[in-house]
Amino acid sequence: MFKHLLTVSDIDRGDLNRIFQLAGKLKRERGKEDFRPLAGKNIGMIFAKSSTRTRVSFEVGINELGGHSLYLDQNKMQVERGETVADTARVLSRYLHGIVIRTYEQANVEELAAHGSIPVINALTNEFHPCQILTDLFTIYEYSGTLDGVKLVFAGDGQSNMANSLIMATRLADLELVITSPETFKPSKEMLAGGDKVRWEPNSLKAVEDADYIYTDVWVSMGFEEQAAERLAQLTPYQVNTALLEAASPKTRVMHCLPAHRGEEITNEVMDSPQAIVFDQAENRLHVQKAILALLFAQESS
Repeated sequence: MFKHLLTVSDIDRGDLNRIFQLAGKLKRERGKEDFRPLAGKNIGMIFAKSSTRTRVSFEVGINELGGHSLYLDQNKMQVERGETVADTARVLSRYLHGIVIRTYEQANVEELAAHGSIPVINALTNEFHPCQILTDLFTIYEYSGTLDGVKLVFAGDGQSNMANSLIMATRLADLELVITSPETFKPSKEMLAGGDKVRWEPNSLKAVEDADYIYTDVWVSMGFEEQAAERLAQLTPYQVNTALLEAASPKTRVMHCLPAHRGEEITNEVMDSPQAIVFDQAENRLHVQKAILALLFAQESS
């Protein structure tokens, strides 16, 4: 079992199956069963980046599991005034039972986990977004009944936290991942190393042939605003639009982790089409994160 969730590589296939099983149960029985593994637990939520889905889903999930969530604006903490991450971790470990952190640098999340004595969950960094990816795998499992043999195409920034986390996810399941992007946004050699189920394809129309799922994300993430004009110019040919969907299959489903910048990485027509399952993904964040929290604390208590 995993002690922290810093990247998708922290879990194995057995952990993934346990998350799926519990998430499905919690989704079916929400509001019908008193399941409170976080009773008496205080979970700190450190946020340096703005958020809608992550903050709301974690706060609701923690509360529904019987815990108490404490929102901490990183910009108003002493770590922003010179206190080390290590010292912050040691102090918070004396007060809290767990930490959910959404910030810029992955190194800060790793340091927080290394110097603290409580579970740490990465709720997004510039490099990785494990909670979202586990949610996406669960959503695919709901629709396809399996992960094995599924073809997933990610269109856009192949060096993004979403692309990185999807590449890691291929080591958990026998799914085929195709990253389609311009060469300047091709996944790094380090990320692709050992990923024999992953390939890069610069031709987006070719990439989506026989795709079960097409995935996209915003082209200008928080922290990259100064690159907006360059990113939009290079990534526009990789927009998920009607032409791209028609090059795939009538059964292809479209995914997006949200928020969507409609008219940029995805068109209104596709976003609002019956093939889009983006709001199912958004809902499943709640159920999957509840499962992650429950499993982490079940392990901590044992």
